[in-house]
Amino acid sequence: MKIIVLNCGSSSIKYQLFEMPAKYVIAKGLVDKIGLKGSAIIHEKTGSPSVKIEGEILNHQQGIEYLLGILISKEYGSISAIEEIEAVGHRVVHGAEEFSGSVLITEEVTHALEVSTELAPLHNPPNLKGIYAMQQLLPDVKQVGVFDTAFHQTMPEHVYLYAVPYVLYEKYKIRRYGFHGTSHKYVALRACEILGVELHTQKIITCHLGNGASITAIKEGKSFDTSMGMTPTEGLMMGTRSGDIDAGALLHIADKEETSIGYTRTLLNKFSGVVGISGVSSDMRDVEKAAKEGNHRAQVALDMYAYRAKKYIGSYAAGLEGVDLIVFTGGIGENDVETRKNILHGLDFLGIEIDPEKENVRGKEAVISTKRSKVKVMVVPTDEELMIANDTYEIVS
Repeated sequence: MKIIVLNCGSSSIKYQLFEMPAKYVIAKGLVDKIGLKGSAIIHEKTGSPSVKIEGEILNHQQGIEYLLGILISKEYGSISAIEEIEAVGHRVVHGAEEFSGSVLITEEVTHALEVSTELAPLHNPPNLKGIYAMQQLLPDVKQVGVFDTAFHQTMPEHVYLYAVPYVLYEKYKIRRYGFHGTSHKYVALRACEILGVELHTQKIITCHLGNGASITAIKEGKSFDTSMGMTPTEGLMMGTRSGDIDAGALLHIADKEETSIGYTRTLLNKFSGVVGISGVSSDMRDVEKAAKEGNHRAQVALDMYAYRAKKYIGSYAAGLEGVDLIVFTGGIGENDVETRKNILHGLDFLGIEIDPEKENVRGKEAVISTKRSKVKVMVVPTDEELMIANDTYEIVS
């Protein structure tokens, strides 16, 4: 069965075409800069070099039309007809409390996602655009929604509630939801598979570190706690997001700057975090370079990033009442050796012992702790698209 997986962002679409259940990637690519100058599709057919096809792409539907055209084209194509695609899997960021697992997309599901857009105003609207486009372009093909929040629906009530009047939870569902669930689930499963242990027997802390970042505590194979909250703004310091901040500080800023709620939201999500502290970039590579050149603010940003991640690992070790396995993933978690070192430094009291010959790994599955280490530490590249394809195949089958 051929399944196409779509991950629609505000101005981009990541896609992969799978042959399932073989888990074989037929082709993949990126529709970039939708609605912006310099829009293009970067496409790669497995076994062939990637190509960049430039052209005006005004909206998501047009971008999806173009990528489907590329998939059946004589020059770059991988299939002979669009009808070969039997299912579509969509990454959807926020499923609220409505969805505790992946679901076949129906009219009722689409309506529920439209209602939940106020919980993820930056993410759910483009996710929905992908669904709408496929309903127009492939109306007879089944579609499946796979939710970032679904994995975290197992968190206990005392973990997901905020200490605000309970009536606000009842009225508006003000609570912790968590994100990156597909990634956390995948790397936990894959790490246990590599180690040859059962997922439900392990106390695991998964660290998804990228421009967006979150850490999850996994107990008995289920999400027990996670750093992101009602929105992806809470938790770790991120590329452009503030992470944890005193609500009183926000009120003080709004009062002094005489700002609107919209401005404050933009401040926290677009101009804070690593870029806000460093003044250099949201890209850790640029910040690390600046720090080595003596930029004080860049060094402070790196120290803050590592300390906050370390603090969450420590708190989750306490919450889990022990830890067997720590897994790093995401662009930074998989590739930034120095950031990993800074986060793990000083955690030997947990029984962690890192192997200096193995810790310099980048972008590969690896155990970076010693055989003597009481806690296994691993790097596992995430594969959210494969998890989406798996769920889509199971539901459609």
